[in-house]
Amino acid sequence: MIDNPFPAVRCLWQGAAITKIEFPMNPNIFRAYDIRGIFDVDFEPKDFYRIACAYTDCFQPRTVALGHDVRESSLQLCQQVAAGFQDSGVNVLDLGRVSTDMLYFAVAHYQADGGIVISASHNPAMYNGMKLVRQHAAPLSADTGLFDVRDALKNDPAFEKQNGHDSGTRRSMQFMDAYLSHLRSFVNLQRLSRRRIVINANGGLAGQIAERLLEDTPIQVCKQLFVEPDGSFAQIPAGRPDPLRPENRELTTEAVRQTGADLAVAWDADADRCFFFDETGEFVEGCYITALLAESLLQREGDGSVIFDPRAVWAVENAVVAANGIPILNRCGHSFIKARMRKTGALFAGEASGHYYFRDNFYADNGMIPFLLMLELLSLQRVSLAEAVHRLRTTYPVSGEINFSFETHHHLQDTFAAVSGAIHAWGNSCFEAPIDGLSVRFLSDSSAPERGSWRFNLRESNTEPLLRLNVEAVGCEALLIEKTAKISEKLESIGGRRETKFRWESEE
Repeated sequence: MIDNPFPAVRCLWQGAAITKIEFPMNPNIFRAYDIRGIFDVDFEPKDFYRIACAYTDCFQPRTVALGHDVRESSLQLCQQVAAGFQDSGVNVLDLGRVSTDMLYFAVAHYQADGGIVISASHNPAMYNGMKLVRQHAAPLSADTGLFDVRDALKNDPAFEKQNGHDSGTRRSMQFMDAYLSHLRSFVNLQRLSRRRIVINANGGLAGQIAERLLEDTPIQVCKQLFVEPDGSFAQIPAGRPDPLRPENRELTTEAVRQTGADLAVAWDADADRCFFFDETGEFVEGCYITALLAESLLQREGDGSVIFDPRAVWAVENAVVAANGIPILNRCGHSFIKARMRKTGALFAGEASGHYYFRDNFYADNGMIPFLLMLELLSLQRVSLAEAVHRLRTTYPVSGEINFSFETHHHLQDTFAAVSGAIHAWGNSCFEAPIDGLSVRFLSDSSAPERGSWRFNLRESNTEPLLRLNVEAVGCEALLIEKTAKISEKLESIGGRRETKFRWESEE
């Protein structure tokens, strides 16, 4: 008898053969923002049938929109969800293969009572899961009912066919033209000037959507990376369709430099996050994109509020204030951002993670709208992307997100205590409100940020067993490098393993 490498599966080992006797769904697939786990390890297809039944039991929808991403297991799981809804008397609007932001649009466009997209975002191919919403594309998260679905399954593990219900209908919906029209409404495509761009779709649908959007524009796609939908992700470095992975980022940078492109844009596999590279191939941090888009949208609207996360704040704060907007700091995560946007009526929100949210997009994130807005912004200002972002890079240099892994969750908590105990030795510190993790500002000799000031945010990942560090400074790259190294040394001295290269290491 040898150890079972998959504790979520209870089985008998007979030499090399496995006889499965029970396959309980791992409840930990229910996470803060979505459902996600390893296919045929943490769950099996029939579990998705049961989740659809539990969703119905909790929220009583009459009609739901349902789609799936490009993963090889997604269609099978989608069929189970559709059957669960239909057997529970719910009508299904079958969207087919979609990006996550297309699901958000369809729920609002068809005024459905909710929706689900089968997807595991940027995780490797063996993962899958669901992103769930209710009416108006409002997210279903741990705080807004997702754990109610989990608990309903615990209380009634069977959730077989719901007797007493007439079967729901299932209709295929052709909505791509309406979706493209919605995206184009955010810009004037006639204003776009000639640009040569690289696109990296990471095996998802973003490449096909971008090509449709750019028809009859002067934008030329000079190189394509992973634009053919491929749910195996076999050709993508390390099989991880995530634009923030160093090896993935390097491919996009190399493509820009080889082609002499004006910029590059990359999306994750489910296409709801968007990332930019300037004409030198250098990655543009999300806080700078948030600042540029916020400034542009506020100038167009005249006023409004902009929401952003605490990872890197100074570039966004100052851009919003300068454009007569109201800056609002908020906890990371799409469900928290969207709830705050709805409460405040915010015009726009941006996260360092590459999520960008728009009031006129049902307060939801979208990976294509920032792509179009950035092309329009550069065309109107008649500048390159590097020129547009130069002032922000030099005035508010940032480290970018640096990940540290630890052996156990207990080690993560001990680390926060150890870092808090060291802060007094690092300068004139000012603790920020604990919105998300630990945020501390170090001011030089005044109460407002000025040259010589710096700041860091250290937070636990909501999706992976990591601590994420972001450091920023005012006007001094050398100070940023010094302080980032100091905090990193502290984290490594108490058991952290740095998994991200420093930005300046890749530039040497």
